[in-house]
Formats: sequence, structure tokens, C-alpha cells
Amino acid sequence: MSVAARVGRRQLLARWCHRLGALPLLKRVRPGAHGEVRVLAYHRVLESSDPQGFSFDPELISASADVFREQMQHLKANFVPMRFDEVLDHIERHRPLPAGATLVTFDDGYDDNYRVAFPILRDLGMSAMFFVSTGHIDSGRPYAYDWLVHMLCSVPDGARLQVPGLDIDWAVEATLAGRRRQAADLLYRVKLLDDDEQAALVDRLETIWGIPRTVGHPDCRPMTWDQLREMQRGGMEIGSHGVGHRMLAKLPLERMVGEVRDSKLALERELGVPARVISYPVGGPDAFNHDTVEAVRAAGFGLACSYVAGVGRLGPGTQFSLPRLPVERHMDMPWFQAMMALPELFTYASRLRTG
Repeated sequence: MSVAARVGRRQLLARWCHRLGALPLLKRVRPGAHGEVRVLAYHRVLESSDPQGFSFDPELISASADVFREQMQHLKANFVPMRFDEVLDHIERHRPLPAGATLVTFDDGYDDNYRVAFPILRDLGMSAMFFVSTGHIDSGRPYAYDWLVHMLCSVPDGARLQVPGLDIDWAVEATLAGRRRQAADLLYRVKLLDDDEQAALVDRLETIWGIPRTVGHPDCRPMTWDQLREMQRGGMEIGSHGVGHRMLAKLPLERMVGEVRDSKLALERELGVPARVISYPVGGPDAFNHDTVEAVRAAGFGLACSYVAGVGRLGPGTQFSLPRLPVERHMDMPWFQAMMALPELFTYASRLRTG
């Protein structure tokens, strides 16, 4: 089934439930569970969910500014927004979470989190957790996966993309829409490779196509430490997303442990408070494993978030692999409200990569 078909069916069902007034009933009759928490996963919030000429991954745009504000207002009115430090306190005191407990998270650390999302959250008196890759905060360089998409969307007409190890020999499409489709396929395949192979491919294409990441781009900048400190003072929480946005399970053990440990040390050095929560970069079942969980636990983190779709139920088996509910730009308000009311039916299904 295509992404468009999955989106369309969920939207259609959500709109019918909304028109029939069924969502409050669904929320009431849905059985809850001890320790349940809805963890929403965002990446980017921009003024528009479809900016003209955008040469980066549009599927990382979670919502426009106006839609994000509506979503947060819905959470505030109908659920119990919490902070991670409050959830950790409940765990340590062996206290149950309130019914409707909800956490808002952002992955990666794009500067639009500071420019667009933070002011909205502050205006509404709400908090969110921003998981950042500390090496990119240090360097200001765009993330490798973003740059891969940008290069494919920006290379001159007539270019070819050749990656023999992934069975790719493509003429680059002429239209931006066509290039975006190719980029989505490329990203899926690249994430099957180990970390060294991923890095080598991005470096090779930077050289062949003459589009070095060092030049950066205004549409894909990480936040700065000063911005993160301001957000922290404004009630936001900052967590780890590794150092270099690496798929941790695809790293040799020593490097993986270093990514986890060094990101925590950087956050605590720069922000002056303990870093207690981490989100696994990419976050699917192939992005973390038993060794990753043990490294996270040993480093002193108290909770870890995956990008596996679902509702989290806190306990020894899930404390270091909390599922989340992805929020993406195709999600209108009826769909968002339906997902919050009955997440098992209305959230996205996790996509599993297979080699």
C-alpha cells in the first residue's frame, strides 16, 4: 500500500469520526493501562508545511506553525501535558501517571525548533523535550541524511546517481517532486548500510557533485547552545540524540558507547543540569539493540525514546525503548484528534527496513 493510500484512509476515517462526534466516545471507552503515556514525536515546524522550492526532506516537516499551535491547544484542553522530569519523578516514587499523560518531543535540533515551535509552546505555557545531536550543535553543520536529500534535489539536470552496493544507477529526475521520490527511496536503502558505508557515500557524493556540507544552508541549520540555554530557561527540556546523529546499532561497540556517553557529557557541560533522557537517532528497530540499551543505562540515562509507533507503557521492559506517536505534515486536525483518542487505529505503522 502506498503512503498516499495509508494517509488517505486514516484521514477519511478520522474525518468521519469527527463529523459523527465519535471521538470523545472513543477516548472514553478505550481501555487505558497502568503507566500509559502518549509521547508525540516531531521534527520540524515551519511557517508552511510545503515551502516553495524546499530542497530538504519535506517529510521531516511535522506541521505548519498554525497547525502546531492548534495541536498544542488540543493537548492542553483534553490531555495532561507533562515534562520528562515529572515522569521520572513518578517512576522513582512508584506513583502512577495521571490518565491522559502526554509528552511532546522533537528530534534532531533544527533551528526552526527555536524560531517557530518554542515561542508557541512558551505562549501556551507548555513544555517539550528537544533531543539534539551535540556534535551538530557544536559545528553548525547540517545532518548527513538531510544533506543527502539536498544534494539529490539540487544537482544540475542530467546528473546520474550510481551506488552499486545498493543496486542504484538512476538518471536524476528533472522535477523536484521526482527527485523527492528518489530521495525517499535512497534514504531507505542507505539506512540498511553500516555507519562507515553511510558516511563514505555522503562524502563521495559531496565530492562528485561539488556540494560540500561545510557551506551549510539556511533551510537546514542546527540550533546553537545559546538558543538551547534560552529555551531551557523558558521551561523546555533538552535531551540527547547522540553526538553525530548516527544509527547507534550500526556502530562498533566502542564508538556507540562513546556517542551515548559523550553526548550526555556535552549536554551537562553546556546546560548545567543532568541529561536524563535520550532519543535513538532514526529510532526504528534496526537503530538500537540490547548493547545500545545497556550503554544508555550505564551512562546514567533514566528514559530512552525510540521511533517505533505506539503508546508507551512505563515499566522495566519499556523504560529504555518508549514508543512514540509520529506527527507529520499530512496530519490534519481531525486525524490528530483521532490519533490522540485512539492511537492504535490512527497512528502511522512503523516501517521496518529489511535487507
